[in-house]
Amino acid sequence: MDIIQQFNFEGRRITNLEMETAGIYGLAAAPGHQAVSCNVILANRATQVFSKQPGKIMEHYIKILLEKITVI
Repeated sequence: MDIIQQFNFEGRRITNLEMETAGIYGLAAAPGHQAVSCNVILANRATQVFSKQPGKIMEHYIKILLEKITVI
């Protein structure tokens, strides 16, 4: 975490660390499919502040995402 927190490229810093999306996109693309990923920030690991209602927040954004992708 120390390396990530100190990283800076032209004034930009890493604020989210997510590893699974690249794999999902790769697996979907192999047979010609498309994939989507939605990240919900539930914790600030740098300050050790965590959401008090992660389930409620996730449910809210899942509903929004499903509304968006079913319109396509």
